[in-house]
Amino acid sequence: MRQKLNYMPEFIIVNKQVEKYIALIQLNRPKELNALNLQLMNEMRDALKELDADDNVRVIIITGNEKAFAAGADIKQMSDKSAIDMLNIDQFSTWDQIKKTKKPLIAAVSGFALGGGCELMMHCDLIVASETARIGQPEIKIGVMPGAGGTQRLSRSVGKALAMEMVLTGRFITAEEALKAGLINRIYPVELYLKMSIEWAKEIAELSPVAIKLAKEAVLQSFNTPLDEGLLLERKNFYLCFAAEDQKEGMAAFVEKRKAEFKGK
Repeated sequence: MRQKLNYMPEFIIVNKQVEKYIALIQLNRPKELNALNLQLMNEMRDALKELDADDNVRVIIITGNEKAFAAGADIKQMSDKSAIDMLNIDQFSTWDQIKKTKKPLIAAVSGFALGGGCELMMHCDLIVASETARIGQPEIKIGVMPGAGGTQRLSRSVGKALAMEMVLTGRFITAEEALKAGLINRIYPVELYLKMSIEWAKEIAELSPVAIKLAKEAVLQSFNTPLDEGLLLERKNFYLCFAAEDQKEGMAAFVEKRKAEFKGK
């Protein structure tokens, strides 16, 4: 049975228990190829905040449909705006909640992941794509540039050469190119990509939620700090694991040659 949020969003569909401990957020503007308007992003922000605080959720999957993960921002909302309008709207502040999500985020991507769709995908920790995925930052073709992390996260993922090519020409890359460049993790046939995303989420959900959160924090911090500072955080988080019941259970299960039952405590 689908478990819903505490409110009824219009442009996303949320299943809090698509499988045990796994929540699914589906972008739901199919006629607009899931273009990311302000309301959808606000709904996404609120959903992630609620799911991140829910002890019955350990992994969150974000997906669209087979035709489009998200084909970019909603250009109609921006086309007549001034710089001051955009500053006052502050549309990118909603993206901060995605970045702050402590639980693992998996992007299940099929079809177009362009502009804001590519940036949303890159906000996730793991990315599963279908063979039909087409990924790009084509903002340059409409007289602007990426604004939700496209120039920064893309460069860190694929390197300067390919990032410059994608940002300065707007070229889309295939799922195979994205995999070779290190932008995504896995590719599956279109009929399997979401199912395999859920299977991967189930594998992660069986592990210690405490250790998963601390490990995610350490990996993400490696992009923002010098090596020595990152190593200090890693060491601190490693020690913090020993304050959790999960560490006792995990090591006891290893010694006793049985499967661990992690409770997230």
